[in-house]
Amino acid sequence: MQMPGRCLPRIPQPSHRHGAPSGPWPFLDLDSEIDPDLLANPRRQPTAEQQHWSKYPQSLYPNWTPAQQMKSGITKIVEHVRERCTVHVVHVRETGIFSREEDVVVTEDNREEYWKKLHEESSADVRVRALFVDNLSGPVLQMLGTKFNVEPFFFSSSFNWIPARYQEAAGEGDHITLTLTFIRSMQNPTTMPSSPRSSYAPTVPTLQSVDQVIDTHAPLVLSSSNHILLPDILAIHMVRSPGLSTIISYHPPHTHRTTAAHTLRTRLLAAGQSVYWNKIFNSTISSDPTFVLLALLWYPLYAFDESLDALYLHICWLEGRVMATTDMTLTQQLHVVRAHLLHYQSLLDDFRKSVVFVAETRNPMLEQMTDALPPDKIVFVQNLMRKESTNLLNEIARLQQNRSMQEKRLKNAIDLAFSSVNLEDSRTMQKLTEAAVRDSAAMKQISYLTMFFLPASFAAAVFGMNIDILSDGTHGTLVHYTAFAVPLTAVTIWIIMAFQYRKKDPSHLIHDENYVPIWHKLSWPFSKLRRRFKRSATAKRNSSRMSRPTSKAFEVIETP
Repeated sequence: MQMPGRCLPRIPQPSHRHGAPSGPWPFLDLDSEIDPDLLANPRRQPTAEQQHWSKYPQSLYPNWTPAQQMKSGITKIVEHVRERCTVHVVHVRETGIFSREEDVVVTEDNREEYWKKLHEESSADVRVRALFVDNLSGPVLQMLGTKFNVEPFFFSSSFNWIPARYQEAAGEGDHITLTLTFIRSMQNPTTMPSSPRSSYAPTVPTLQSVDQVIDTHAPLVLSSSNHILLPDILAIHMVRSPGLSTIISYHPPHTHRTTAAHTLRTRLLAAGQSVYWNKIFNSTISSDPTFVLLALLWYPLYAFDESLDALYLHICWLEGRVMATTDMTLTQQLHVVRAHLLHYQSLLDDFRKSVVFVAETRNPMLEQMTDALPPDKIVFVQNLMRKESTNLLNEIARLQQNRSMQEKRLKNAIDLAFSSVNLEDSRTMQKLTEAAVRDSAAMKQISYLTMFFLPASFAAAVFGMNIDILSDGTHGTLVHYTAFAVPLTAVTIWIIMAFQYRKKDPSHLIHDENYVPIWHKLSWPFSKLRRRFKRSATAKRNSSRMSRPTSKAFEVIETP
């Protein structure tokens, strides 16, 4: 259920048609107008001024018109020139050692200096340069896009939380863009203060929740453990080159409380210290830097696993409350959690497809190193990529199985909640029925009592009439009254009991169980007497049989 009053903002609804790089009309809907200048002017070689980094993305991609940049969100970032952007840098060396470089803070005053820094030569032993961009500003976006020839789809997909995965050839190497949405668990910010190094914003923006709407793109608050399951994104663009490969990691604004650039940079440095992964980096970093990207994909796996663990405890708590009470609000919470679990299934499917994409995407670097590397080395790297990708896919399959199990438990809890409500309604209806039967029995007794006195009252009323025809010269006495009232009362009781009589047709010719012939109804006293005589005779025969000796063996034994 969403938190009333204070809650985290929802992520944008992803528009998948705009996240396809193969689409010929980026961020153009069917009713959108196409820029006439784009159609009138053929593509010409841009001038030096037009090739400046400040003209990105149209300097490299003329089909991205200002209207499309506005709709994709690129213009919104480019206009923020005065924003302070921090770039966290990690270098991966040929020996597999990960080194933390000095953070670069880009402002309006030193943006030209950062442009020159991007063109500086790195050390000869550096094979991968990872740039984790925090609070992306317009100049940094344009400089990174111009320097590394980044397809604008990477930025547009990241801004709009659109899952995307595609490869773009670029000479000797290639470009890989990967945007992946996942779920991460964190403490409720309304109950836990922000830490100085966390990705939490100082204040939580307010979002007015809409009643009776289950929004799976909004954070899910777990009231049982003070945790929140919130959407997060991993947006990476990797430029694979034979000499120096570059990884660009985009991180959304802190208002969404997503993973900070500092946090992911620290995780990558910790992966470099892992004994298992350090051996992989040491043997493959020169030939295939994709293993660095594969290591970063373990971060959303851990986030998914922690989220499902927290959700499991919340489901157990809801099950306990369902068994203890029949509150209908619990059913609503169960439906909300189940809707989010169904959404998580699609996220896990995208996660699995992303890992398969990374594993199966052809690496042009290996094909160009056939002369420098022995064939067995290339086969070793390819087999190792398949092996590590399979390990990650097996973990994703485990998460999918865990999610499926939790969904089934939720369904059982929902069924139990409805069954409990139905049982409670049945108990209430039973009590009402018993009360109605008691009232009906009381009314029936009153009706019988009224019917018993009705003939006598009728006779008294007739004898008490002050009419000349009846009262003139009459000599009515109490005996006359009794002689008239008693037979009338007996006839009334006879008729009432006859209509109350229920008996099935003994011939079974008529299958209506409520049908009784009229002569059976009128002979009800004789039928009752006949059944009573039959029961008495049967009881006498049974008693006589029990008093007789049951075997001659007793007589033989008793004979002296």
